[in-house]
Amino acid sequence: MAFRNFKKSEDYERRYPGTAFGLTLITGCQTPLNPPGFDQYKRKVLRKMRKRETLAEISHRIGTYDLFFDDFGFPCPLPKHLKRTIHSGFPRYNLMVDAHFMAEMCAGILVAVTDFDCFDGDLILDVAREGEICNGMGGREMTTKKGEIVLRDGKEIVCVLCQGADEKTRVREETRNVLFYAYGIPGIEASHIQHGLGIAAETMKEFGGGIPEGIEVY
Repeated sequence: MAFRNFKKSEDYERRYPGTAFGLTLITGCQTPLNPPGFDQYKRKVLRKMRKRETLAEISHRIGTYDLFFDDFGFPCPLPKHLKRTIHSGFPRYNLMVDAHFMAEMCAGILVAVTDFDCFDGDLILDVAREGEICNGMGGREMTTKKGEIVLRDGKEIVCVLCQGADEKTRVREETRNVLFYAYGIPGIEASHIQHGLGIAAETMKEFGGGIPEGIEVY
């Protein structure tokens, strides 16, 4: 794999034993404004997602995330995103962010999209201490609660599960190496993490010309 070394901390393993986490790296990506065939592809994927049995399963998983967020006192964005997607379709931002939303909604999981080249050193999935500070997107300061799930690189926290990713690793127009990662929580099976990341990787390959470097679920 082209990933930097990744591991789960001992604290994480003790608190969340057997809980999955996944990553997929797509290198050499482009972000065309209107990729040919992308709108049709999104409509096809949306039709599959909206099937009654599939949608019921997705809704159940999103409900599991919602309860997990509530335990830490934060609102989960997934229920609102699902409601909007059901009624209005997938939102349109840019290819990388669109792929991220499709992965989340079609698998019913929580996914982050990031610039792989902006991480400093190795990645570790960990449990936060009370009062750690992270610079969130747009300069928003995030303060952790004890026991929150966080992702760290060799320098600092780069994402707090219940609060969001940081500004440093945000994807930009010049991003070429895209890392999607997906958080499992208790009650979410690894197969759903694999499925969602597969959608993100395939989308970036098909419409961004990227090269998927594989999917790893830990």
